[in-house]
Amino acid sequence: MSEQGLMLELERLVSEDRNPKTMDIDLLPTIDILRKINDEDSGVPAAIEKVIPEIAAAVDRIVGAFQKGARLVYMGAGTSGRLGVLDASECPPTFGVPEGMVVGLIAGGADALVRAAEGAEDDPKQGMKALLEIKLTPDDVVVGIAVSGRTPYVIGGLTYARQVGATTVALSCNPRSVIAGIADIAISPLVGPEVLSGSTRLKSGTAQKLVLNMLTTASMIRIGKSYQNLMVDLNPSNRKLVARAVRIVMQTTGCSAQQARHALHQTGNDVKLAILVTITGMGVEEARKALGKAGGFLRKAIAERTM
Repeated sequence: MSEQGLMLELERLVSEDRNPKTMDIDLLPTIDILRKINDEDSGVPAAIEKVIPEIAAAVDRIVGAFQKGARLVYMGAGTSGRLGVLDASECPPTFGVPEGMVVGLIAGGADALVRAAEGAEDDPKQGMKALLEIKLTPDDVVVGIAVSGRTPYVIGGLTYARQVGATTVALSCNPRSVIAGIADIAISPLVGPEVLSGSTRLKSGTAQKLVLNMLTTASMIRIGKSYQNLMVDLNPSNRKLVARAVRIVMQTTGCSAQQARHALHQTGNDVKLAILVTITGMGVEEARKALGKAGGFLRKAIAERTM
């Protein structure tokens, strides 16, 4: 696309508009600059609220994919790509899921996580190639993340994903975006112009992060990765998480710290099993079978044992 054509396209994007509330921001003292930023940020949750039905539709598709042993795949460029990789990388320690169940792809590869690789987003073939490399299947869900909704890397990926038959989701911050027209489900929170025009790592980035939080957290809850509001499938891979695991066992069972540590030791640091063993008095293997029979849902396993 020519420079003039690109400029015309950017003019049509809400995320590229100038914000009339911040025209004087370069004249303000620090505290007033921060208040302007905070005031603009405060409207993001309201924008998210309006698209909760679309987020729910995406979560239901993701849950279906997980139940088939398939994957959630995020793909984006720049800030959007980094946010996807961030969300994907936090799922294994938080929810105890295997590496690769949630995948984050960013235009330009791993180097683009720490240094700008803005030109990498301009080739739609790279988006298709990234999905070919991970052997995308029809059971997977692909979420294309692009504030503008016109990033070629994401367009190429979503187009290929549709050809494969995978579920496609578009996450953008502009109405009637290109990727929204490609995807099965379009999530488009409209947060308006940024404090600094075009700096979409601000409100738009915040909106994207909130949506990604909701997609994975709700999906993991739906497949049994929580008990009440506790992360009972976390992987205690460092001292902080070990302490958190002990605390979770104590909170759910009312046992002492010593008893919680003993139960975790018995179960190989499996928080769910430790809780089930402590509450029901079952042996570890019996508890493991009961949890499997309950499909991994701790609440169901406890209920069936204590009925």
